[in-house]
Amino acid sequence: MKKKLISKIEDLSINAWPSFKTELYDNWLIRFSHQYTLRTNCVEQLGTSTLPLDEKIDYCEQIYTDYNSPCIFKITPLISEQFDFMLARRDYTRLNETDVMTMTLKKWSYDSNIKKTVEISDTITNDWIFGVFKLNNVTNPIHHDIVPNMFRAIPKKTIVAKIIADGQMAASGLGILDRNELGLYAIYTHAGYRERGYARAICNTILEKGKSMGATHSYLQVLKNNASAVNLYESLGYKSEYSYWFRQKTL
Repeated sequence: MKKKLISKIEDLSINAWPSFKTELYDNWLIRFSHQYTLRTNCVEQLGTSTLPLDEKIDYCEQIYTDYNSPCIFKITPLISEQFDFMLARRDYTRLNETDVMTMTLKKWSYDSNIKKTVEISDTITNDWIFGVFKLNNVTNPIHHDIVPNMFRAIPKKTIVAKIIADGQMAASGLGILDRNELGLYAIYTHAGYRERGYARAICNTILEKGKSMGATHSYLQVLKNNASAVNLYESLGYKSEYSYWFRQKTL
């Protein structure tokens, strides 16, 4: 049952965040997005391999070399420990250990004590995308060019949230509804507006809207070392379900 749930969430996360380029290779998905995020610039295993693993890893390394990008593999509990050891022996560094947290929405209710004004819509606009860029200090012109199309390529219903303060986007959030699962993404707060409850307000608003649209469960992904974010999500009712990390071989 655990593996079935992990497989479902991994499928949902791929649907939720398309890459700029993808290649299917013997049940491996090779994703590339000019290094915007690790999730969209890695190899994900979708099924059993029929080719020798060393041959496949060599092929992926050549693909990413041609892209002038480090070769990265995503390691989930669905992946054999032996494969992770194989990458370590090939000088792949482990990085960005991430918790996947889940919550049932059947008994969840909106926190009426939150008084922040959160604006939501069902459309991802350029203004919202470039507001997110500012929150994350994204200045790479290639990312400014390709990432808006990646957001617009999301094939599922979206809940786009933001808080405006002093004439600028101070916080953002994105809910993605796939089947009955609501994923939380792009929960960011400007450094100058933290510790004001903005992220909590964003999450509550997205969860309330998603539940009204039929969501019965929610999931999110958060870096293990981001203690403040983990504490927030736990206080909302999320619990850690499993962890994943990446293995990267630098050029």
